[in-house]
Amino acid sequence: MASVRNVAVYGAYGHTGRFVVAELQERGYVPLLLGRDQNKLQALAQDFPGLQTRQASVDDPTSLDRALTGAAAVINTAGPFASTAAPVIEAALRAGIPYVDVAAEIEANIDTFADFAERARAADTVVLPAMAFYGGLGDLLVTTAMGDWTAADEAHVAYGLSSWHPTAGTVVSGTVSGQRRNGRRVRYTGGQIEYHDDALPTLEWPFPDPLGAQSVIGEFSMADIVTVPSHLAIPEVRTYMTAKAAADLFAPDASAPTAVDERGRSAQTFLVDVLVRSGGTERRLAATGQDIYAISAPLAVEAVERILTGRTTTTGVASAGALFDAPDFLRALSPHLTLHTPLDTRG
Repeated sequence: MASVRNVAVYGAYGHTGRFVVAELQERGYVPLLLGRDQNKLQALAQDFPGLQTRQASVDDPTSLDRALTGAAAVINTAGPFASTAAPVIEAALRAGIPYVDVAAEIEANIDTFADFAERARAADTVVLPAMAFYGGLGDLLVTTAMGDWTAADEAHVAYGLSSWHPTAGTVVSGTVSGQRRNGRRVRYTGGQIEYHDDALPTLEWPFPDPLGAQSVIGEFSMADIVTVPSHLAIPEVRTYMTAKAAADLFAPDASAPTAVDERGRSAQTFLVDVLVRSGGTERRLAATGQDIYAISAPLAVEAVERILTGRTTTTGVASAGALFDAPDFLRALSPHLTLHTPLDTRG
């Protein structure tokens, strides 16, 4: 029998998975520790005594079904999501429980919307992809910035990262995405995903204080180009990355994040600046915080809590902005995230 407090975490021993497990415990949930590697699960259990470990592989549906027994929801933190998302969603649908993941892989998110929309809606359950720093947070910010608008001409999401030390999972997921694109780049323009070979432009983005103007890589496309247009009528969605962070990510000697506090967060800081434009009017909203991997945990866990307590607006496959009251959701993240309001509106 499922307990509303039992939440399965697939990939629990990964970098982001550990943050999710800790966040669930802090909120009074009982994480079920799931993963492919039994040795890593046993090592994780040493850090989280008293929690159940359940070995499960995405190529073994029976093991996934056993692992989800008694769970009220599942959070998938195991990349590459091109390999894990579909099997874990299938298992969640068989179990009749909601599914949340932290996928930043654009193609994996596209697949989730395309392949599971009808089945999740028919099952009257929720499948929520990209509920993380990339995809989820940007979507919530854009949705909030839109306010009473039902459509806009453009949405811009600029990522001001102080640095970017990628996890092993990020590196592997990036490799898989690159292979799926045959080395091409991707953008959202004219109301659709477009693959191209154009060089990415470098330009200056006017971040608000304390960051100020920074050199950014234009059309550095992240999961927001899937989540935002999934429910908002915006034909141009563009994302940008500070040039320094992009250089860190692609450096041949890129190192993993190093913990600097008791929560395990790195020293990395971020400022996400959102601008939406309709005609001659612009609206802006920004958020600041620490550690892009750590912030994904409260995003995913807050989402699960709202789903389990019925604070959603729809069922089926949906992004964060479509599923939740976006301004209220962002306010709930105040222990982890600082919003820069009021909105800057110019006509």
